[in-house]
Amino acid sequence: MITPEGGPAGPGPVRRERLLLAAALAEAGPDAPTKCAGWSARDLAAHLVVRENRPDAAPGILLSPLSSYTERVRRRTARAVPFDRLVERFRDGPAKFSPYALPGVDKNANGVEFFVHHEDVLRARPDWERRDISPELGEVLWRRIRIARFVLRKVQVEVTLVQPDGRALRVSGRGRGAPRNARGAVRVHGPVGELVLWALGRRDVADVRLTGDTDAVKSLTETGWSL
Repeated sequence: MITPEGGPAGPGPVRRERLLLAAALAEAGPDAPTKCAGWSARDLAAHLVVRENRPDAAPGILLSPLSSYTERVRRRTARAVPFDRLVERFRDGPAKFSPYALPGVDKNANGVEFFVHHEDVLRARPDWERRDISPELGEVLWRRIRIARFVLRKVQVEVTLVQPDGRALRVSGRGRGAPRNARGAVRVHGPVGELVLWALGRRDVADVRLTGDTDAVKSLTETGWSL
């Protein structure tokens, strides 16, 4: 069994999360549901492999005009490659030619990705329980949580994420499309892992607490977003 913690010479937090995600996918099986956009575990495994190993298709993950090509490649990969092989390829890491194999990219680009998709697998189970994450992974997530500014760019209220230790980060203003009279602020309280999940659209399973102006909270909860 792979444990979430390694010794002093063990893998770093992002590598550990890769191994744990691979183990969770293997245990779940190809047809298991996930919390990621209705994808099965097979769909998610194919996404992870394409993201790291198909530089021609990866941009469509974030760029809407290219998304149809990315989705075709992902679906073709999910059909053509056996599930066990997909999990193995992801666990082994990106190919040498991949941008994700460059020094430092894994740490900077994969911490949030692997954590969120690991939780996508775990929290799709009916008996899921919130796991404790290491302080090292927590720091990686907090440093990269600024991605929420991109995800929440159209939100019409000010949003600040607040950890239990008091650290806070404002990740949204009024939003570009907000009416001129839009105002109000919401503070989202929770452990860093729950804040990441909430910000990236897993609001139905994220354990957070919202405080602020009633109208602002209502506006925020009625707004949809995901990544």
